[in-house]
Amino acid sequence: MTSPTAPAGPTGLAPAAPADAPAAPAASTGAAPGATGPDGVIPGAGPAGRPAPRPGERPAPPIPGEPAGEEGPEGEEAPRYAPEWLRLREGADAAARAHDLLDPLRIRLANLPGRAGGRVVHDLGCGTGSMGRWLAPRLDGAQHWVLHDRDPYLLHFAAVGAPRSAADGSRVTVETRRGDVARLTPDALVGASLVTASALLDVLTAEEVGALAAACAGAGCAALLTLSVAGRVDLTPAHPLDGEIAEAFNDHQRRGGLLGPDAVSVAADAFAAHGATVRLHASPWHLGPGDAELTAQWLRGWVGAAVEQRPGLREPAARYLAARLAECATGELRVTVHHSDLLALCRPAGGAP
Repeated sequence: MTSPTAPAGPTGLAPAAPADAPAAPAASTGAAPGATGPDGVIPGAGPAGRPAPRPGERPAPPIPGEPAGEEGPEGEEAPRYAPEWLRLREGADAAARAHDLLDPLRIRLANLPGRAGGRVVHDLGCGTGSMGRWLAPRLDGAQHWVLHDRDPYLLHFAAVGAPRSAADGSRVTVETRRGDVARLTPDALVGASLVTASALLDVLTAEEVGALAAACAGAGCAALLTLSVAGRVDLTPAHPLDGEIAEAFNDHQRRGGLLGPDAVSVAADAFAAHGATVRLHASPWHLGPGDAELTAQWLRGWVGAAVEQRPGLREPAARYLAARLAECATGELRVTVHHSDLLALCRPAGGAP
């Protein structure tokens, strides 16, 4: 779920890293587990920013809820997502993903010709690999997962934490590729059975979503794209400022031409235009007393992005955030963050129905 970066090689992909590569220590990711920034926000959970590109690179789109990129040692851009934030949200993500989309996906995969090494799955913006940990054990048959991300440290975590067996006990293998997930081509997806992603569509432009749909259609593979924001948040108890904060946050997500809460409808149209069968399903987070740590971090990022979009909200938003965090700490607050999952079944390569 990290942001795209510039391509690394003729296909937009860097050389594969071995799945048994040692995990980078937490400190190397820019934040040790539990570390927070000056406002108490885990890196990756604060307002979005757009880092300056390296020479010759296309600027990466901002990620809602993450800080601007910073230069690290030797000119390397510091990672923009802390593994701690991805770990914190993994349980809520797993509970939210739409299980109703799995059966049509399983049927599609079962009807594909057998392939040595199993089905090839490309996971775009994989982060620490939560999608693979959720999906691979729910699918039968041998699988080879190709994990794409802009952050080499997160790729290490994803590879080391990847599942090793499918639902029926078949082998699951992985490789990692560092590259621009918004600019994949059909050539990069040759042989793919499935493309997956979480929280990716809403940080792309319409052009990038169109290119992704075209790449999947060209490769004849299915796409399971989960947890795209829907632009709606329900909080209980209600507060008079809820609506204004939500509206400002949605405007923030659309900055720079990004799709934000419009992403799923744009993506559905893009895939359908290539002849894909598209299914949509709600995938909300339901956060209660048992999710206090995640809710608090989400609140800080949500309100912070709203204030960044509308600076005039700063003072009332500060009071609002303090009140909401207090409700969170006492177990009074319930939050539903609405998302949508999309399954696109593209026509198999070669024109078969």
